[in-house]
Amino acid sequence: MEAQIGIKQEFLLQVAISLGKVLADEFVLYTKTRKAHWCVTGSDFHSKHLFFEAQYNQLADIIDDVAERIRSLGHFPPATLKEYLELTHLTEQSREKNDSLGYIKELLSDHESILIHLRENIDGYANALKDAGSSDYITGLMETHEKMAWMLRAHLD
Repeated sequence: MEAQIGIKQEFLLQVAISLGKVLADEFVLYTKTRKAHWCVTGSDFHSKHLFFEAQYNQLADIIDDVAERIRSLGHFPPATLKEYLELTHLTEQSREKNDSLGYIKELLSDHESILIHLRENIDGYANALKDAGSSDYITGLMETHEKMAWMLRAHLD
């Protein structure tokens, strides 16, 4: 049954497709953060192991929220690794070293890339696609990524 929520079906589809890309980015970032948690080495291992765990847990919640937002618009989210890799604008990175500084810089770059992507869509969702709810949702998501990026950036001073 189609969602009858005061937004044209074609606009709902466009927002759902866009949010599917956000979901793919979130899933790839989650996976990269999990890898940092599992693979980090060095004298700061314990503190960074716990830090990365807190971040991937936060990303797991974000993933669920984005998927549920897509469902609330009457569409199904992408849900396979193949789809995520096709939709994401992030890259998988193979690291030669497992140092915390390298992981932090890489994850920070990904958060900042997601922030730019989210910021670029706020007005489009609200104005062109008449979906103030999704605009508000990604504004909140942007704020979450800003804080997560700040936490990563603080390790670089």
